[in-house]
Amino acid sequence: MARGGGEWTGGGNTGAGVLPFKRITLLVCFVNILIALFVLRFLYTSSLNIYSYNENVVRYTADEIRKMEESIRIRRSKESIELVKLAKKLKRDVATAESNTELSPDVKHKLVDEILQRLKSLEEKSNVTQLREAVELWRSEKLKEAKEMIQGQNGENSTNILEEAGMLVRALELEWDVLSEEIGFWLPAEVSNEEHDDKPEGEEEPEEVLAGRPVPAVCNAELHTDYGGAAVRWGLTHHKESAADCCQACLDQAKHAKPGETRCNIWVYCPSEFGCFSPDIYEHKHQECWLKYAEYPKQNFKDRYSEMYRNNHPKAPSIVPWVSGVVTA
Repeated sequence: MARGGGEWTGGGNTGAGVLPFKRITLLVCFVNILIALFVLRFLYTSSLNIYSYNENVVRYTADEIRKMEESIRIRRSKESIELVKLAKKLKRDVATAESNTELSPDVKHKLVDEILQRLKSLEEKSNVTQLREAVELWRSEKLKEAKEMIQGQNGENSTNILEEAGMLVRALELEWDVLSEEIGFWLPAEVSNEEHDDKPEGEEEPEEVLAGRPVPAVCNAELHTDYGGAAVRWGLTHHKESAADCCQACLDQAKHAKPGETRCNIWVYCPSEFGCFSPDIYEHKHQECWLKYAEYPKQNFKDRYSEMYRNNHPKAPSIVPWVSGVVTA
């Protein structure tokens, strides 16, 4: 009994396990069929898109391609090659001209000599207005001469002359203020200097002493004085320890100047630690030493700036800060 019952039970368990296995197999097959259908649909859709793209591509015939090539060739043959070359040449010429607008030192030196010669022809007592008119007349004559030179030069060998004349016209006509500063030439505004004695009655002026070693008598030092003239050495980059050293620099320059070079006969020094005022665009600092030349030295300012001048130049102090002198050979 025990053995038979065990065999019956085993047979019943085997039949119950086969049924779930068949269901799982059917489910897997069904899923595989769905995946296969999805892949087939995707491949079919892709092939339709590719076919549609190929249908939209424009295809040209051999005759149409030949006509397009002929059209491109004709268009290129109609381009103005000479005009393009000329435009490039003009661009290079303009760039070259802009890089060579600086007058040479020899030309600047010649301009200074001509201005000085023109001023020499004036009377000794000429005022600032007369000096200015003389310089303006010289400038207009020089400008006319340069323009006539440009019109008269047409040969290939005149390139350098044309360039120099063109730069001179530009400097005299458009950049005269810059050029006059570069060559150290400027004329102060004409003002009437009036003496104002606002010192309290009975009070004595304290004796002023320049710092440094004593100034030699040959220097003819004048306190609170500013002499004009053509700059031989710019003080912006020329500093000296004392007024005596500045005067000595003027004497040394005149002694060692080469033939034809302008010789210093005026020195102007800034003794103030706070700098010195001047009616130009620069900031003049302590110990600036200007070396100048003038055949007939004249004072720009002496002792005090007038009230009228200070109204026109609000930054001007009441007392002229410079010390200067005319050396005697």
